[in-house]
Amino acid sequence: MTIMRSMRERVWEAANVKLEGVTLDTDTTVHTLYGQQMGGRKSYNPKNKGKKSYQPMLTFIAETREYVWGELRNGGRPSGQQIGDHLRNVGAALPPGVKQIYGRADSGFYCREAVEGYEALHARFVVCARKTSRLIEELRQAEWKPSPKTDAAAECEFRYQPEGWSKPYRFVALRYEKTREEQEEGEPEQYQLFETSQYQYRVFATNLSDPIDFVVWFYGQRGGAENLIKEANNDAGLAAHPSRRFDGNGNHFQLAMLAYNLNCWLMRFNREPQADATELKHTRLAISRLRFLFVAAKIWRHAGRSGVSYSDHYEEKGVFQRLMDRLRRIAPRAQGYAPVMVPALR
Repeated sequence: MTIMRSMRERVWEAANVKLEGVTLDTDTTVHTLYGQQMGGRKSYNPKNKGKKSYQPMLTFIAETREYVWGELRNGGRPSGQQIGDHLRNVGAALPPGVKQIYGRADSGFYCREAVEGYEALHARFVVCARKTSRLIEELRQAEWKPSPKTDAAAECEFRYQPEGWSKPYRFVALRYEKTREEQEEGEPEQYQLFETSQYQYRVFATNLSDPIDFVVWFYGQRGGAENLIKEANNDAGLAAHPSRRFDGNGNHFQLAMLAYNLNCWLMRFNREPQADATELKHTRLAISRLRFLFVAAKIWRHAGRSGVSYSDHYEEKGVFQRLMDRLRRIAPRAQGYAPVMVPALR
């Protein structure tokens, strides 16, 4: 983790990444275990119910898609203390140039410690709320209005202090009317929705002051974190746990995420000359391997010189040469590294 933090700062300097505001997407995933690995637990595992699993916790920077902090965990649900410690470690791992932090998390992180962790980072956050009897009562008493800018039938907002929280926060909610068939069937709760006999709700705790439709849209963008976790699982080997020892699997977890980050950082040097981070395209690890690593070539040595000759059919030859030229220009200076790309990515 120390190596990754140092490399992140160097890459941002050399690749001219000047992000002063970042969005942190925190999520968990389930890794089903098929051996006798230490720390496995029978817990939430929708695809393989009843099997032991790990539930790692990870945080990504939405703008650059890079992994910031995470840890391998047993299969139990994370405690509030673990969530708070995780967010504090995330804040310490960010580059020093970051001034404004935004955070998004699903209902698994709905707790006092998560809110206090975001507050300690001076972050603006949106956290999906979990169903409680007190919250249901607040929703019934709230003043509902039509919601033309969202997919819901109605919306509302109110100030609410959950039990154990230090102060009240702004809660925004969307209400969906259930069809008669749904009311009769009593279908199970959907992801991030909780229901009563007549309605389904999406509720978010936030300290943003923006309109309700923007808060809902902003939270909806966190779906990208699930795709990044899927990429790490499938392309970087994150879901493989080769050791029976928990600490050995924890080391493998961080090495897999280092491999994932190396691809993200390499792609920072391959970007087009653009200044808007929102237009930054993400190239998956599997694709970059095919474009820049698994390349048909021949290494030759002649008259004291060595070189690499690529096939005439290599379509990415020009892009690859541009990438290598940028990497060769990286050089340390008095303080940090001189940028090799313009304009700066903000």
